[in-house]
This record gives sequence, C-alpha cells and structure tokens, in this order.
Amino acid sequence: MSRLSLDGLSQAQVNRVWSAVLLEEATRFGAKHVCIAPGSRSTPLALESIQQSNLTLHTHFDERGLGFFALGLAKATQTPVVVIVTSGTAVANLLPAVVEANLTGEKLILMTADRPIQLVGVGANQAIVQQGLFSTHVVSALNLPSPSALVNVRWLLSQFDEVLSTQREKGGPVHINCPFPEPLYVEDCPSLSQLEDLPVNWLNSRETFVQKEPSARSNVFAEFLDAHIDLKGVIIVGRLSYEQSLKVKQLAQQLGWPLLCDPQSGISSEWQGYDVWLHNDRAKAQLAQCELVIQFGARLVSKRLLAFLKQRVLEQDFAAYALLSDEAGSLNPDYLPMQRFSAQWHVDKRLSSLNQNWADDLKSYSAQVASQAGNLCRSDITELEIAHRLSDIIDGYQLFLGNSLGVRLIDMVSQNLNVEAYSNRGASGIDGIIATSAGVAEGSSKPTLTFIGDTSLLHDLNSLSLIADKGCIVLALNNDGGAIFDMLPVDENHKQRLYQMPHGYQFKHAAHQFGMRYEQPKNWHELEQVVADFDASGSRSVLIEVITPPNEASNHIKALVTACKGH
Repeated sequence: MSRLSLDGLSQAQVNRVWSAVLLEEATRFGAKHVCIAPGSRSTPLALESIQQSNLTLHTHFDERGLGFFALGLAKATQTPVVVIVTSGTAVANLLPAVVEANLTGEKLILMTADRPIQLVGVGANQAIVQQGLFSTHVVSALNLPSPSALVNVRWLLSQFDEVLSTQREKGGPVHINCPFPEPLYVEDCPSLSQLEDLPVNWLNSRETFVQKEPSARSNVFAEFLDAHIDLKGVIIVGRLSYEQSLKVKQLAQQLGWPLLCDPQSGISSEWQGYDVWLHNDRAKAQLAQCELVIQFGARLVSKRLLAFLKQRVLEQDFAAYALLSDEAGSLNPDYLPMQRFSAQWHVDKRLSSLNQNWADDLKSYSAQVASQAGNLCRSDITELEIAHRLSDIIDGYQLFLGNSLGVRLIDMVSQNLNVEAYSNRGASGIDGIIATSAGVAEGSSKPTLTFIGDTSLLHDLNSLSLIADKGCIVLALNNDGGAIFDMLPVDENHKQRLYQMPHGYQFKHAAHQFGMRYEQPKNWHELEQVVADFDASGSRSVLIEVITPPNEASNHIKALVTACKGH
C-alpha cells in the first residue's frame, strides 16, 4: 500500500490528522473517556474521537455540565478525561469545572477548538481570545498553531507530551487550544498508518512519543511514625477513597488513638460529632492533651476542627503535625508548621503505642451528640434526621456529597458511615453537583446517591438529563433557599433578601421533564420505603424531594450546641 504525505492533503484532512494524533497520544497517557459538546469548529476533533476505539464517547448539550461530568468521570476512574468543545463562550463555560479540578487534582485534557489567529480580534463570529483563558487554573497549556503540513508532526507530539507529562506528575487540568481553519468537513481522510510523515516507531507501538519516568517517592512516613509512636496522637481522615480510609482506620485501631472522620472519607468512628462536642470546654481540653496530629487527606469540612488544630499545633508543647496527601499546593490555610508526606504510605509491622486509648473518654461526648440528635427528630422528616440516619439508607450506593448545609449536618451528626464518598470540596461551589455525580456514576458503573440542597439543584437543573438514565438517587433537601445563611450574624432585615433568597419552587415537574421518577416522602419511614422500593438496576433515576421549613435546621444546630455545652 502506497503511503501518503501530509503536503498532498487538503486543509480539512490535515485538521483531522492533527486531531487524530492528539487523541491517540492522549490514550497512551491513560485517557479512556472523551466528553463532547456540540459545535462546528470542533468537527475535526469530534469526528476523530469516534474513530478512537480506545475512547468511550459521552455527549452533553451544555459545556458547563459537560465539564463537571468529565470531572466526575476523572474522580471515579482516576484516569485523564478528554473534553472537546467548540470555540467562543463554549470554552469559557468549562471554567467552573476546571477551577475545581485544579484544586483537587483530577486530570482533564481540555481540547478547545478555536478560530485561526487571523480571525481573532477582527470582528469574526464566535472568535474570542482563548489563549490563557483558564489562567492559573490549569497546570499547563499549549496554544497550537493551525494544522499545517509545514509543521513536523514530531514537534506536535513532543509539545503535547510535555504538557501531559506535567499533568501526570502534578495532576489537575491542562488546556490544548486548537485553531482549525476552514474547510472543516471532508468525506475521506487517511488513517495515521497511511501517512509517511509520522514517526514509524511511534505508530508501531503503544508508548508515548516522549517517555518520562515519574518522580520516585520514598516512603519516610514509617520512620516518622516510629519516632512519634509513644506520644498521645490523633488521627484525622479527610478526603480519601473508601479503600484508603479503611486502611487509616485500621492504623488508628492498632495505635489506639482517636480517629476523627470527615464525611469525605466515607467512614465513621466512635468519636463522631466532634464538630459539635468541640463546643464543650471539657471535651476540647481533653482532646488538647494530644501531642501529635496525623492527617490523611486534605480539605476538612469542620471549621471547628480546623480552629482547634490551629490553636493546638502552635502551642509550645506540641510535637508534630503531619499531612499525607499527593494533592498539589501547600494545603495549609493556617500556615502551620507541618511535615508533608506522600499519600502512598505503608507500614510493614504491627504497631502499638504506650498511649493507647488515651482519649477513649471522649467517646461519651460522641454518644451524647448522637442521643441529642435523636431527640430532635420528630414525626415529620427533618434535615437533621436525614443526616443523622443517612447510613440506614445508603447500603448498596456510593455517596456524592453536595456542598452547603447538608454536608455540614453530616459532619455534625452522621453515624456508622461505611461508603465510598465523593464530593467537590476543592472550591466547594454549589454548581455542577448533579453533573459531577452523574460522571462518578458513569465512571464507576455503580449506583450513586447524591445528597444535595435545593439551591444547588437549581444551579444544575439541566444536568438531570445526565443522571436520569443512570439508575441513581438524587436526594434533595428543599428548605426554600440558602438556609445555611441563617447562621450568619447578619441583620435579619437583610438576611432573607440578600442571602437566603427564597424561591418557592419544587422539583416534581423538573424530574418528569427529564424522565425521572419523583417522590416526596413526609416522614422517615416513607423515605426508607422509597429507597427500599427503588430498583437501582433499572435504567431510570429517582428524584426524592424532602420539604422542610427554612429555619428548622439552623434551630436544630443551635439546640445541639446548647445541649452539648451543658454536659
């Protein structure tokens, strides 16, 4: 078979060849999924993505939702995800998901189609300055020239590999800006194997064009632990996978040290409710006997725990504060003296501390919080009750935690969590929750329960189309606006209008619009029954809406804190 040269191809064909090279190389860096929104300028990338047998294709009509869906896929699969959009504001709509991915390390490969440089800034349609649009929110960026037979494909591969090697090392999103000249459409396009201009060794392998070994990480955490094992230690588990969280729990049990579990860990301990019982001076003083804190995973929900850490770590008799995380950045908002270790830790021997069980008395405060939370439950269903008893209804599901009031209630009163948990706690925005959880469900092929507030759901309403066919549960708490702002020390005359912003909406017709089932249970028994009767193996998801009074949850929180202070 005679081979073809790039300089004998049309512009539309060269566009396609460059697109094929980029997508092929992305798969060699581990990409398995590609997410595409509609558009004309992105045609070369879109058509070539169909030809890629190593990529699973996903589509969505809204770029903002598409970006968050890709984020969820990246969370669940722990692999890079390609995102393809057309030019103009389509690119700008990816920014919220890019911000989140940058903070939490998910690998998005953004391939954004663009107008050629000669059409930018001269009044051409749908042409904006896309170079640098994501600023510092991407770990690397590549602004390509328009595809041309005059540019060696080896240059394209080496530049692209440099960007993806940076991503492999650091995590986070990267931006590849692709200006395609017209014409964009062509019926026949040669395959890469038919072209003589491409590197033969690269074509005949599955290796990346430029090969870099990732930086080796030595495991010095075991030595650190040996040196501090007989101190009074506290272990905190933050945003981790379920498997990693269980490993940390086992370590804490061996050492006999208290384990404080953030909701993002997916697990619980006998010291739950610390966000509430730290209001009690005696409990706080007892925990302050700790000489060492080891934290696995970052981005803790509890402000009260963070405040405790800041105070205790800075005291003179404190020994060490260690963080194990591979996320980029310092992850140290209070600038505390810290020792940082890789999250890829292991300990080869069974451990025992001279200070085993030193904080077991604190378990009674955890029991008091659980008891008080139970006392606040009433005949009608409440947000506090759902957070307190959530573990009773999530058997068989993954958990995706929305932001705002719900995740804080879980942090305060949840019990017996034992679930793979996901969240968007990088920027902690309330946008994109449904889309991200849909991506998680798709990437893991597991039914997911999404715990979300009404304002968050309004933000991401059209993403119900992404989750409607996933056999998932969307559990929406509707307190008619941002009830979390009821806790703010703001003039009551302004609080509702400027912060809570009540809307008066319910979501029955939205669920039906996207072909979802809809339920509105009035008490806990009805909610349990709805979940029990739901067949997660079916194709359609269900939206369960729980209606509660606007100020009820904040009043319950105040009552919990008051009761805890009194013990």
